[in-house]
Amino acid sequence: MTSELPASLFIRDGDYITPTAASRGPWADDALHGGPASALLAHLCETVRPPAAAPLQTTRMTVELLAPVPLAPLRPEVVVVRDGRKIRLVDAHLFSGDRMVATARVAQIRTAHMSLPDNLAEREGPRIAPPRQPAASIKSTAIGASEVIRYHSHSTEHRFASGQWGDLGPAFGWVRLTVPVFENVPLSPMVRVAAAADFGNGISAPLTFEDWLFINPDLTVHLSRMPVGEWVGLDAHCYVEPHGIGQSNTELFDETGRIGHANQSLLIDTR
Repeated sequence: MTSELPASLFIRDGDYITPTAASRGPWADDALHGGPASALLAHLCETVRPPAAAPLQTTRMTVELLAPVPLAPLRPEVVVVRDGRKIRLVDAHLFSGDRMVATARVAQIRTAHMSLPDNLAEREGPRIAPPRQPAASIKSTAIGASEVIRYHSHSTEHRFASGQWGDLGPAFGWVRLTVPVFENVPLSPMVRVAAAADFGNGISAPLTFEDWLFINPDLTVHLSRMPVGEWVGLDAHCYVEPHGIGQSNTELFDETGRIGHANQSLLIDTR
């Protein structure tokens, strides 16, 4: 019988942050999914201190998963590397004991109204419109036992415009995070993107979950704008090589159009 889903992905405990079962990953019962770790790092970078006078938007987030992030208390550390008026860099780290297990750098650029040329669309080429969402949400049970609370199967909703959990090859999936990072703290658009982008390799895998591992030790997201609404669309493709290395390339969307892209390096191995 499935236990009750926790109210948040993480709980604050003094100087520590403790993951809940809602953050559990597909590869091990005592380790996090990359999505919650990325979402937490994004939240830490966004909230480290009030931004400068000009509005700032996150344009890049690079996550390094240095080791399996344990389902155990984590110590966060956040450093503002550059606090400029137009460009800001923030680093966030997660420690398990004395060991750093995950780190991220977030780049932010000021936003301002620009009077762009009228014919700009002709120079850019056609903007890609996302496919419409299927009406039904899908709870994923493709990886791991369904009675165990896991991030991909309990803390997120999925809708597929093409492909499906368990299908091999490219897919377009819509993802919505249904559990906040912290209870009673609204989810920011950037946190929603960070929480969803890590699914690129999972929804478009050309290899079966039963026989293969394709774990991403990193995630890089570039955004030209923040998503509108709760759903993030992933047009995902995976590529694997016979020497045990792969890559996931994902175009990111909201319901009005393209917002950016995400990339993952992949460690390919047999189970």
